[in-house]
Amino acid sequence: MTNKKTLNVGMLGYGFMGRTHTNAYCQVNHFFKTQFNPVLKVCYGRGTDMAKLKDFQSTWGYESIETDWRKIVERDDIDIVNVVSPNFLHHDMVIAAAEAGKIIICEKPLAMNVKEAEAMAAAVKKANVPTMVSFNYRRVPAIALFKQIVDEGRVGRPFHYRATYNQDYTISKNVPSGGALWRLSAKVAGSGVTGDLVAHSVDTAEWINGPIERICAHTEIFIKERKNMETGQMEQITIDDACMFLAVFKNGSIGTFESTRYARGRKNYSSMEINGEHGACYFNLEDPEYLDFFRYADPETGKKIEDHLTGWQKILVTNSEHPYMKNYWVPGLTIGYEHTFINGLADFFKSIEDGTKFSANIEDGLRTQKVCDAILQSAKEKRWIEIN
Repeated sequence: MTNKKTLNVGMLGYGFMGRTHTNAYCQVNHFFKTQFNPVLKVCYGRGTDMAKLKDFQSTWGYESIETDWRKIVERDDIDIVNVVSPNFLHHDMVIAAAEAGKIIICEKPLAMNVKEAEAMAAAVKKANVPTMVSFNYRRVPAIALFKQIVDEGRVGRPFHYRATYNQDYTISKNVPSGGALWRLSAKVAGSGVTGDLVAHSVDTAEWINGPIERICAHTEIFIKERKNMETGQMEQITIDDACMFLAVFKNGSIGTFESTRYARGRKNYSSMEINGEHGACYFNLEDPEYLDFFRYADPETGKKIEDHLTGWQKILVTNSEHPYMKNYWVPGLTIGYEHTFINGLADFFKSIEDGTKFSANIEDGLRTQKVCDAILQSAKEKRWIEIN
């Protein structure tokens, strides 16, 4: 660790995402050569959750705990403010961190709505601090290879893009709201699958295929009342359980998107496919080490390849020439979900070292928020919505 610059981390949250982000700090220098040594300085949680907070601290090795997140942001010895709290807290935390001149890492969705996201982006721009929004699926090696293939022109002119993000964990009417299931509360989460799942699909779609110009959406709430696990009272559910929308991209291609938490048998089924003039790509997050590629024509000449060589090929994305994989194991050995956060942190540190622009940043998070808000507006007003 000699000659590395120390970056003291203040982690605002300690749940599932707190674990994934903390693990990335612990592992990044084991696999990537960076100029930084992240130190787990302090983690924040509510005073009412003290036992869980202390357990998180001892498990991961944070030096201290804090029940007032503002005190962490105000500390002179904190370099990175990492926001993994429920969505309704993102706005205040990010703006306070920007005003304090901190490096900011924020979970997605960026905010509860566009108005909040715009204020956050303005504060970050004024402070001129490095930011990362954790759209971690960009750092799945097979998805990064998907983008590389598109960028190399191997798909050619795109015609269709389709994405799904389906789960099944809220099908039962006995699943409560509140507490750990805060994603079922509009006051805490802002939206349902649109902010939680569709945001990922939108980010990767625009990263790979360019900006979406207009959409037309429908959302559905299947179970409209649930018992709150904290109050014991029945409460109305107003977040979207399922969402589907049509999209028109700036490049002229058209897209379909579907997301639900009511797809029995689907645990984390995020798929994406693009069909173009010269080829196609398909990816499924439940089979993350593979990318399916259909090669039809040579990207340089446009000449069709030999008939007996056309067809889908399944690429095992584990070779050293594949994105990120040279930093890990020998060919044929896979990496997992947690490595996407390690890869993202390594890229973020490299951008800080080089002074280059990182993506996905706060501006990208704002862009995705605009699309998500338009989806909800379209579903409510039952019409097409143009994206600014």
